[in-house]
Amino acid sequence: MKLWVIVALTLSLAGGSLGTANGQESGIPVGTAAPAVTVNDLDGKPVDLGQYIGKRPVFLEFWATWCEQCEALLPRLRAAQAAYGSEVEFFGVNVTVNQSRQRVRKYIETHQPGFRVLYDDQGTSIRAFQVPATSYVV
Repeated sequence: MKLWVIVALTLSLAGGSLGTANGQESGIPVGTAAPAVTVNDLDGKPVDLGQYIGKRPVFLEFWATWCEQCEALLPRLRAAQAAYGSEVEFFGVNVTVNQSRQRVRKYIETHQPGFRVLYDDQGTSIRAFQVPATSYVV
């Protein structure tokens, strides 16, 4: 998959256009190599993002069950996952602020977001990606 397709996918998920990209004002700088960190899943099992980053396209959303922007993004995220799921790894990293595993599981069952859920209760990926807020998409 070409880089421009990934950029277009990300922009379309965010509801943007393909105009000039000025970059983000916070988080890791645009163009920075993505950190290959290990984050637990909902069962507490480690998931090494290094298995995916640099080997195939990866979509990461840092989200929470209470995040209105995250919920607004869900229909586009599901559509992108349906269209590109065989070519792109989709992960949703729960930021765990006012979140419990039980609450996240209930949300996942109800909303079916279309990504593999990671539960960053150690803040490893949040620090590595310098996540400023939810919904933060990388």
